[in-house]
Amino acid sequence: MERNQVMATLKFTYLPGALDAVCAQAAKRELDWRNFLTEALNTEWRGRHLSGVESRLKIARLPWVKTLEQFDFSFQPTIERKRVRQLSTLACVERAENLILLGPPGVGKTHLAVALGIKAVEAGHRVLFLSLDALLNKLKKARDENRLERQLQQWVYPKLLTLDEIGYLPWAREDASLLFRLIQRRYERGAMLLTSNKGFVDCGERCLATPCWRLPS
Repeated sequence: MERNQVMATLKFTYLPGALDAVCAQAAKRELDWRNFLTEALNTEWRGRHLSGVESRLKIARLPWVKTLEQFDFSFQPTIERKRVRQLSTLACVERAENLILLGPPGVGKTHLAVALGIKAVEAGHRVLFLSLDALLNKLKKARDENRLERQLQQWVYPKLLTLDEIGYLPWAREDASLLFRLIQRRYERGAMLLTSNKGFVDCGERCLATPCWRLPS
């Protein structure tokens, strides 16, 4: 059986194009067959992983790509690096817990929210990022078109749902009701990350999430 037939039979997608380079590196390093096979399988895995990351990033609808490594702690020296590292472990995402980032505009809430979303994507999780205004508009449109239940169910699937800019615009009673229905659907099934420029007291029952992390001004 020829090499290409073997690759097709084993359903390798990314290894065939890199096999010559893998073989050359194996010969140069004088790898035995066991280590050569490990390198070949790692090449296929890395290709699939990168493809999955790219696909999930598109689905996530992040407004931009900013990582935790790019966060300027010198601009916000009062933010604890240790706390950020704790968040980057994604323990709250794994436990389907909710998190609120509170602070005035310009302190890095959205940057941290985006960066945590990227971490979750890289870890293999489905992520969705929306401003609260966009989310409410979509929910109201779905309600008016008699497909609200379908839309709510669709937003249960992301392991991490980030709602940005809570508190920038006033809420109507129907807005709070729609958001509560979504949070109720996701309870203990997926994590939510909320950002708000309001204080915890002002946020009040609207936030419906815990714990709360206030970013210094």
